[in-house]
Amino acid sequence: MTTNRITQLFNVKYPIIQGGMIWASGWRLASAVSNAGGLGVIGAGSMYPDVLQEHITKCKQATDKPFAVNVPMLYPNIEEIIQIIIKENIKIVFTSAGNPKTWTPLLKENGITVVHVVSSLKFALKAEAAGVDAVVAEGFEAGGHNGRDETTTFTLIPMVKEQLKIPLIAAGGIATGRGMLAAMVLGADAVQIGSRFVATPEASSHQNFKNAVVEAKEGDTKLTLKELAPVRLIKNKFFNDVEELYKTGPGIDELKALLGRARAKKGMFEGDLIEGELEIGQISGLIHEIKPAAVVINDIMEEFESVKKEMF
Repeated sequence: MTTNRITQLFNVKYPIIQGGMIWASGWRLASAVSNAGGLGVIGAGSMYPDVLQEHITKCKQATDKPFAVNVPMLYPNIEEIIQIIIKENIKIVFTSAGNPKTWTPLLKENGITVVHVVSSLKFALKAEAAGVDAVVAEGFEAGGHNGRDETTTFTLIPMVKEQLKIPLIAAGGIATGRGMLAAMVLGADAVQIGSRFVATPEASSHQNFKNAVVEAKEGDTKLTLKELAPVRLIKNKFFNDVEELYKTGPGIDELKALLGRARAKKGMFEGDLIEGELEIGQISGLIHEIKPAAVVINDIMEEFESVKKEMF
């Protein structure tokens, strides 16, 4: 694989970025991905500031390669999180779920490479105008919180590529070398992969959740709760309760009451497959085993290179 704009920007061997997923992306996963030649990402969205501090410290001990931190901008303690990132001299930050203008200038002033996650062309261009270094364009197939417009990755990437000047990372529905090649043919400089890295021993999510991902088939996930924040979930009892509530024409307060607090932690971190929120992408139907992050990256790259030779 020759170097490109993303491998040069992040100083990594492969244009594979691990998604900064809540309850899955701790220091073990991030360091394993970075050590294998990708860019590991610590997901700060499920961490109190002191927990993030601990994960950064342990990640630095576990790898001498670049790694990043993902910061959802809706996070209540974001000022503390940003200060920890600056103090710890983190080189790469992925921001999401908010206006990139808010923190990009401060991060850039401190020599940090900033990447913003978007679900539409409109927001990709706003991120570029805000001064970010690269954009992750994430299609409707992705797990977790998602765009309202239901634009698929195959449609979104070429639309963004047509107008964006800065490097473009494709996300949503990518877990294989073939998927990576397809995304790059459509115009991406790299791929961000989430769901495939959930099904690894290094992911910090519960074994029950990892098993549920491996067992998931095509059609077992669906986007819901659009009125709050669209989220793609495995269909379980909690999901069915949401569907039943929708039949009554609920208001936002009723949906919030059903969702309650810490529903995602209950499902993905504590392993409650009945009442928990199980966030995963449509590509889970193509994930059949739990295997180490380094093996995942090796398999993806081997398939990418062999298919590229076949096709071109």
